[in-house]
Amino acid sequence: MTSLVRAAHDRGITTLTLDSPHNRNALSAALVGELAEALTASGTDDAVRAVVLTHDGTTFSAGADLRDPPDPKALVALLRQIVELRKPVVARVTGHVRAGGLGLLAACDISAASTASSFAFTEVRIGVAPAVISLPLLPRTDPRALTRYYLTGERFDAAEAARIGLLTAAGDDADAVLAPVLDGLRRAAPEALAATKALLTARVLEAFDRDADGLTGLSARLFGSADAREGMTAFLERRDPPWVL
Repeated sequence: MTSLVRAAHDRGITTLTLDSPHNRNALSAALVGELAEALTASGTDDAVRAVVLTHDGTTFSAGADLRDPPDPKALVALLRQIVELRKPVVARVTGHVRAGGLGLLAACDISAASTASSFAFTEVRIGVAPAVISLPLLPRTDPRALTRYYLTGERFDAAEAARIGLLTAAGDDADAVLAPVLDGLRRAAPEALAATKALLTARVLEAFDRDADGLTGLSARLFGSADAREGMTAFLERRDPPWVL
């Protein structure tokens, strides 16, 4: 079976590349499982100072795979794993990010994107809600901006994503933006990095402890609804669902 996540290592940095271009790196059950395994391996490897999460193709992630969606509990576990990993996790984006893919960005400690990237919370347009991905998003992102983009599904650019806290930084060249970040991580003491990350993620983990069960249930209920069935069918058939005015 072809791997959906490729790993490479260079001077203390392990790069995990989402490599499922046939479905725009959608979060299938298989991809979520492989990414979780790769993160576990990185987290226990003393040679790894930090992890870079990136992608092949023009899309970082299109969100949940509508043909093979992950169990909501598995997605919650993956997001929590990124937040809890003792090594900093850095997202590198050079393409589009939609729906559940934005949860991955928010779970990462640092996220950088090229100005060619675009972002959208498209869940409401197919009859669901950005439920479990809210666990890392709500504590880290501007609430007024999330209100707008959650409710409308509008597309926004990298500069706006940085302004509202979804990204750490954006620039013409994502690698140039990340160069000083990775240099800084390589210069940091491993135990100090782990302790500092734990300090920074405490509030996010409180949200997981408090809200994960409720949001997992909400996600399962909405994905099983008649609206979601119609919305996903319309999306796959490239037509508007009946509620579009």
